[in-house]
Amino acid sequence: MEQRRARPKGQHDMLGRIRSGGWLRSLWHGLDATLRQALPGRCGFCLAPGERDRPWCAPCFEALPWNLPACPSCAEPQPSGALAGKRCGHCLTQPPLFIRSRVPLRYEDEVARLMQRFKFHASPRAGNVLLELFEFGLSPEALAWPEVLIPVPLHPRRARERGFDQADWLARRLATRHGLVLARAQRRQHTRSQRGLDRAERYHNLRGGFVVKGTLPSRVALLDDVMTTGATLDALAQACLAAGAREVEAWAVARTPLADG
Repeated sequence: MEQRRARPKGQHDMLGRIRSGGWLRSLWHGLDATLRQALPGRCGFCLAPGERDRPWCAPCFEALPWNLPACPSCAEPQPSGALAGKRCGHCLTQPPLFIRSRVPLRYEDEVARLMQRFKFHASPRAGNVLLELFEFGLSPEALAWPEVLIPVPLHPRRARERGFDQADWLARRLATRHGLVLARAQRRQHTRSQRGLDRAERYHNLRGGFVVKGTLPSRVALLDDVMTTGATLDALAQACLAAGAREVEAWAVARTPLADG
């Protein structure tokens, strides 16, 4: 009987990807990313023509998960009803150190997918769409309120691992567009990841984790890409108040709805 020749390992890997359909998914993701960067004036979600120089079309814009209603303190999404738009139970019992939150979107559906392209693949197209959505969700008065804008800093080691600091990317462009003064904070130590931690663990993990050198003016806005419980922004607000700020606002593009309320 004729003995079959063994295929090289690379061929086995390729055959496995073809049979599983993985090569098609990889091809589509690569093509999708290329098209989104190469087609200015197109919707950042579906690639249809954009609306009036905006990087989105009307149907996609209307379908976005806007964060309304939400707690004015921590921006946690709320159901409609008599208590909508009022402080949530957590903020009533343990108010955050920032005076209010401005987070126009929920971290769901297309916003979550766009954020992942921006955060983990450093897509400038995705970043620009998110930045414009953030600006659209804030009033001119809100954007003019802070005397200083501070992005939530990554620890240097985590920044090296990821190779991209998304909050800094957003803050630099926002400061340039609106004439805001940009300041910096530093992490005191390399804290463990916030993933998988509940609300109390997140606050404990980051308490005292930031420092701001120098003296800050009265009104400071903090900027992050995604806000989950607000623990990171609360810890950074603590450092800002210690550096002389009198009022701190928490800004983020999107808010993660919490299962624990």
